[in-house]
Amino acid sequence: MAAERVMESVSRWLENKLRLKVSPTKTKVVRPNESEFLGFGFYRDAHGWQCKPSKSRKQRLMNKVKDVTKRNKATAMPLHVTFNKVNSIVRGWINYFKIGKMKGFMKEFGEWLRHKMRVVIVKQWKRPRIIYKNLQKLNRQFKCDISDGDIFAAANSRLGWYRKTGMRTYNFILSPKVLSMSNRERQGLVNPLEYYNQAWEIFLLAL
Repeated sequence: MAAERVMESVSRWLENKLRLKVSPTKTKVVRPNESEFLGFGFYRDAHGWQCKPSKSRKQRLMNKVKDVTKRNKATAMPLHVTFNKVNSIVRGWINYFKIGKMKGFMKEFGEWLRHKMRVVIVKQWKRPRIIYKNLQKLNRQFKCDISDGDIFAAANSRLGWYRKTGMRTYNFILSPKVLSMSNRERQGLVNPLEYYNQAWEIFLLAL
């Protein structure tokens, strides 16, 4: 009740004194852990109140990445274009929300992002013969120690693209290290957790 009275008095002051319009649908009294401000949610731990990206902003990030990595869209574009677009989205989002606590989400999001990019890469290879040839080449180059039989089985799997690229063979050969490597054509895929840790350290140094 006290909070409601404060909100009414502040709203009157804003409208009468500053001539600002207070939105009745967006102005409300809630507990901090139920509120959202500029995309941030709030929670309390042993160190006090902390901020983190809200669920809606996390979902918005995933929707943006999904839109760029749609199979019919991403497979029609050069791989470096897809990588650049995804990296731009992820880095921009992390730079905005870097003051929030989100290591757990960054770890899960990174795993999901790499899975999506494996789908795009393998879908561009398209034919089992090409998939087998490219997986063999990467296996030798990065010494993944995956047997020829496992590579052949993975390349010729009849599973859908998303389930296929979740197999152990694809995860080991198209590893985070391989995906993050740059070449003359494209930049490597950003690792969300590593980029967030770097951004967080820079933020702390600037305080």
